[in-house]
Amino acid sequence: MLSWVLLALRLVVGISFIGHGLQKLFGWFGGYGLKGTGGWMDSVGLRPGLLMALLAGLAEVVGGALFAAGLLTPAGGALIAVTMVVAIFAAHIKNGYWITANGYEYNLLLILVAGGVALVGAGEYSLDAWLAR
Repeated sequence: MLSWVLLALRLVVGISFIGHGLQKLFGWFGGYGLKGTGGWMDSVGLRPGLLMALLAGLAEVVGGALFAAGLLTPAGGALIAVTMVVAIFAAHIKNGYWITANGYEYNLLLILVAGGVALVGAGEYSLDAWLAR
């Protein structure tokens, strides 16, 4: 049962992060692309914004893909967690905890899920487990 839960967590969080990264990189799924995301990152003090948008987008796509596949799961979880820590301190912490006020509640939950799965392992239904056999 635990491996099914880990698989569900990895797929939902990982695929969501892939989508967020594609929003930043290419403007897909209603995103703003590199130029738009880079401009916003400049406005919150993450400079140079275009480079920061590129790095964030790549971290989300690569981290999300690794996490979803259960491949190098600690690395995927770390990419996700680091991206969310930066988001908290760049954009959310000044607004307090609750997401209803654009706070860091959701980001913290994602850090805990990514970190928890990275620490306990991806489970039986993962590429990490398959490669270990």
